Amino acid sequence: MSELSFEQMLEESLKTIRTGEIVTGKVIDVKEDEIVLNIGYKSDGIIPRSEYTNENGVDLRTLVQVGDEMEAKVVKVNDGEGQVALSYKRLAADRGNKRLEEAFNNQEVLTAKVAQVLDGGLSVVIDEARIFIPASLVSDSYEKDLSKYAGQEIQFVITEFNPRRRRVIGDRKQLMAAKRAEMQKELFERIHVGDVVEGVIKNVTDFGAFIDLGGADGLLHISEMSWGRVENPKKVFKSGETIKALIKDISGEKIALSLKFPEANPWADAATKYAVGNVVVGRVARMTDFGAFVELEPGVDALLHVSQISREHVEKPSDVLKVNQEIEAKIVDFNEQDRKISLSMKALEAAAPEADVVDVDYSDAPVEE
Repeated sequence: MSELSFEQMLEESLKTIRTGEIVTGKVIDVKEDEIVLNIGYKSDGIIPRSEYTNENGVDLRTLVQVGDEMEAKVVKVNDGEGQVALSYKRLAADRGNKRLEEAFNNQEVLTAKVAQVLDGGLSVVIDEARIFIPASLVSDSYEKDLSKYAGQEIQFVITEFNPRRRRVIGDRKQLMAAKRAEMQKELFERIHVGDVVEGVIKNVTDFGAFIDLGGADGLLHISEMSWGRVENPKKVFKSGETIKALIKDISGEKIALSLKFPEANPWADAATKYAVGNVVVGRVARMTDFGAFVELEPGVDALLHVSQISREHVEKPSDVLKVNQEIEAKIVDFNEQDRKISLSMKALEAAAPEADVVDVDYSDAPVEE
């Protein structure tokens, strides 16, 4: 047996490695964009920045120190320059995929930070393994703009796991739906008709506003927004505002809300304030050919018939009155049951003095209806 040279003995004492193998080494040098490892092989191992992290431009000297021991995956035994190409990121991704597979099989709820907001959804990373959450599975309600999730920690479950096709799908929607169902159950167990509840305005439409009560939405119809008239809900309410409302009705999973609080009912003392004979001041709210509706206060309108506008003949209310004009009139009729009040401006006009009365023959004048 011939004696081996020192170089041959050294080479034989060093381990052999293969592509895909996991090796352990000690950091002997760290540069801004690469890490050098002594892996007990004839050549050192190199981990470039792109194979250590997904963060672009990060200085590796702030993450790794000389003397650290770490594991990596062999990408190439010879990178073309006689060194071993290693990847820490791929090793982490392999372990991450194993972690995700276990979570998928056990339907485990995972928590991770949103790494990227994409056109079609969100990308999150666990141990360098990426999970895609489609926009349709991000929330239990439609969200056009997902940018608010950037950098946020969210919870989800894995609903599809196929690492070979690089397809790992996460679902946040079902968690939110389950939580909302639980909150809905708790909500309906504690609320009753007549309760005052607090909620957040979720959406405003032409006919009303939907209020998130924490577990279920309540509808605040336009007719219940005020004791007065509301022409356009969008001018009164805005999404995101907090509001207190009265529960008017509960029918199955439908909740009807109202801002017509009984203590603020303007008709509560209307019989005294608007008794026949009282003189009042009001604002012309709207007009028709037969008269004008005058708002005496929010929630209390009175009719000023065209025949009661003046002692002089008035063809149409719009000939002498304008919307939002303030007028003074006398209450000539009050019907509390039907909530109807009749006014007369004519009743406040002084009768013509006797000296000015002219005897006119009206026998040939047409009869007014």
